[in-house]
Amino acid sequence: MTLLTRPEGALAEDFHISRRTAASMFFVGYALAAVAADAAPILTPVDDLVIEEALIPNGAAKPLPAYVARPKGKARHATIVVVNEIFGIHDYIKDICRRLAKLGYVAVAPDFFYRSGVSLPAMTDFKQIIPIVQQASVEQVDGDVRATTDWIKTRPFGDAKRIGITGFCWGGAVVWRSAMVDPDIRAGVAWYGQLKPLIARAAELKAPVLGLYGGLDQGIPAADRDAMIAALAAAGKTSSCIHVYPDAQHGFHADYRASYNEADARDGWTKMLAHFATNGVV
Repeated sequence: MTLLTRPEGALAEDFHISRRTAASMFFVGYALAAVAADAAPILTPVDDLVIEEALIPNGAAKPLPAYVARPKGKARHATIVVVNEIFGIHDYIKDICRRLAKLGYVAVAPDFFYRSGVSLPAMTDFKQIIPIVQQASVEQVDGDVRATTDWIKTRPFGDAKRIGITGFCWGGAVVWRSAMVDPDIRAGVAWYGQLKPLIARAAELKAPVLGLYGGLDQGIPAADRDAMIAALAAAGKTSSCIHVYPDAQHGFHADYRASYNEADARDGWTKMLAHFATNGVV
């Protein structure tokens, strides 16, 4: 991997793909509301990968757009659904997909906020972003995840029996819920997702979830983490757990943000891959 030194975002030539592809469906660059001026995000090359923009049938008038990264060739691969933060699909999420594809996974990042018609990564005001995100209801988002896993099962490159999910911030909560309601999910990894609405539902987990959280996170109280840990134990969900990094803030994996903690991000990534492997998503 190389480093991207332009905090304003990548250009088409950085990815060795056409400008038409780079600019067609998803925002080019990093979420403007959160990118750090001195950011040096990881940039994963597309060599030996297939990068696609898919439209997934989900019962809506307009299908669900998704960014897809996968290894070249005709083999079937384990697949990871990648769930974005509140900023939608931008270069950080796309690079997560490419990192997973380099490891042999198919990675699919649906645009859960597409119905708004707004480019969330291009917005700079959190006060304007939050109401748009809140328009995406729990039922709608969970339905979009189900549509995505159904679509994966129809693809010649996806293995229906090896589907996992990972998500960041807003997407972390989606991971916990998906492991409760989507029977195709075999394992999930939630990066600092909200827990409070889900604690009482711990017994509903059908797939094991690894939660990765920051001890300095101001938005997710330690009491919520402790309550979820206790709820998992009470429900006998011994394959699910929460790991807390004492020196990490919210967004510690987001390498384009000031909250990025390289050591904890790398360790969390290693733990994520191990969790998937342990639970057959490999």
